[in-house]
Amino acid sequence: MNHLRSAYTRLLPLLLFAPAAGAFLSSSQTFSLPLVAAAGTTAGPTTPATSTSSTSSCLASSAPSTNDASMATPQWYQKEISITAPSRGCHLITSDITKAVKDELPRIKVGLANLFIQHTSASLTVNENADPDVRRDMEVALNKIVPAQWNRDGTFRHTLEGDDDMPGHVKSSLMGPSLTIPIRNGRLALGTWQGIYLNEHRDQGG
Repeated sequence: MNHLRSAYTRLLPLLLFAPAAGAFLSSSQTFSLPLVAAAGTTAGPTTPATSTSSTSSCLASSAPSTNDASMATPQWYQKEISITAPSRGCHLITSDITKAVKDELPRIKVGLANLFIQHTSASLTVNENADPDVRRDMEVALNKIVPAQWNRDGTFRHTLEGDDDMPGHVKSSLMGPSLTIPIRNGRLALGTWQGIYLNEHRDQGG
């Protein structure tokens, strides 16, 4: 029996880090950063090819461990958004990400954006943003690397949730659940032909 789960929504906590204005450290200066836990809120499903913004919060790091009192505190911004993949495959979501942080990005001259997907059968990557054939070919290649037949020929033991489940787990680990992208002058510093992909590895996400 196949136990297919029907939720398509993929939740992506976005964490933006902006170092203190003008805080370029000399070799004798150091400061510590805290561990920041993502909110545990789960957003409901959205309509295909759309995203919605959920929880947002502004988090500040610990004070610099230096005697220079004039050094400002770095800034953290965090949001969670839900994105619905319209189908199995690789989907370009750069515009969804930039829209979700449109108020925060312009405040950051130099920083980092960390994206993390809270799913075990989907993934994130950066690749070609112009020709949609690249996204199609990426899906074809992943299916050849981890074929669904492994679910039926004894290769896999975790087989109760459908032919796409265990292959989806493997693809998720191969591609990875997170991205770190530099921020420069209020924009994600992606290359001209680079875009952010949401990769849905199951016919019916869960």
